[in-house]
Amino acid sequence: MALPLRPEPVESVLPCNFAALAGDRRSVRAFQDRPLPAGTLERLLQLARRAPSGANLQPGRFIQIEGGIRGRLSSALVEACRDGRQEPEDYGYFPQPMPMSLRRRQVAAAQALYRAVGVAREDRAGRDRQFERNFFFFDAPVALIVTIDREFGAGGYMDLGMTLYGLMLAAQAEGLASCGIGALASYPGLIRRTLGLGERDCIVCGMAIGYADPQAPVNETVTTRCELDEYFTRLR
Repeated sequence: MALPLRPEPVESVLPCNFAALAGDRRSVRAFQDRPLPAGTLERLLQLARRAPSGANLQPGRFIQIEGGIRGRLSSALVEACRDGRQEPEDYGYFPQPMPMSLRRRQVAAAQALYRAVGVAREDRAGRDRQFERNFFFFDAPVALIVTIDREFGAGGYMDLGMTLYGLMLAAQAEGLASCGIGALASYPGLIRRTLGLGERDCIVCGMAIGYADPQAPVNETVTTRCELDEYFTRLR
């Protein structure tokens, strides 16, 4: 059922304090074996689609994978990763070359993750095992593949990004957790073949949604955000 053109005020739909909602949201990488109530995902997606969109084009598609197709995709992704196979990605995510200022942020985030799960820097096997959890959607009850039509330019990715964040916040407001999975973008051809998608379907990322496992050490991972003066300037 589509949302009405004039939805209820947001406070009646999501009764929460936004500062707490945004502040508590984090990438969760371990979930309980507990399904979402019927209709929850559909409702979250409809709320996320309220994100701003240039010319109201609403780019992006969300594909939920379950059962056998999910198992086959996870197995294929792990096999490709272990074999060292590489594919050209559908879009460039990281700057090339990576500036040292950004590289330091990337390294700090990885260190926080591996420190939480007790994996030492020199433990390559342990790091690989943790990385492969991406391909199993961290065992979340909901596994999504996010795509965008190849004809969209950078603005479409911007609009889709706002929808993705809207989905994460909508999930958070319902007591759910989420994690965007950029690792899936490394195997776009494999994903298209396994899911029977067309060449116009660019693979943007995956997403895991479910109830966070409060006992999992990996969910204690904490990353920082840069200071305001690093990205905000006032000109007069």
